[in-house]
Amino acid sequence: MKYLYHYYESVRGPFQTLTDLPLHEAMIIQDQLKQDKSLFASKRSDEYLFIRRDLEKRAREIFIGKGGKPIRSNPHYMTLGKCQWLKEWYKDGKELEIDIDEFNEKTISFTYGDLFPTMRFQDGKPYRGQIYMKEEIYKLIKEYGLPQDWNRQGNKGPERYIEVQIWDDRPLVKHIRR
Repeated sequence: MKYLYHYYESVRGPFQTLTDLPLHEAMIIQDQLKQDKSLFASKRSDEYLFIRRDLEKRAREIFIGKGGKPIRSNPHYMTLGKCQWLKEWYKDGKELEIDIDEFNEKTISFTYGDLFPTMRFQDGKPYRGQIYMKEEIYKLIKEYGLPQDWNRQGNKGPERYIEVQIWDDRPLVKHIRR
């Protein structure tokens, strides 16, 4: 678990985050994505962007409360370990691998599963509603394992991978198209 992975559509490039855009621009792009039924993003609800912005704000506040030092107001997303399922979300999905040691530990946070179900799904699991620091997520993985191993098919709950919220652009600059 030394590498973080980012999955993206090849024509768009990596680290294109809707919440970096003004809301009206993000909504136009989201509507365009919803038109292409071959994309996973086409399944998102009309409220997706509003919910996502709220969840990202909550995640940031929890992260700061644990000693995190976010530089960005909203994160970029990666996974801890590979997750082939995410690559399948795209027509021409690409995978980017970056060593976790390239990141300052105070600028990355983790959820056990995707931020949406982790922060919204209520089933009593102890990792729901939680944001973790690097040392904490490794302890949690020792206890529960990697979701991308025990829930490859998604039939054992909404956890499919460990999500990493990247709160600093600096380690990503060489990968971001401007």
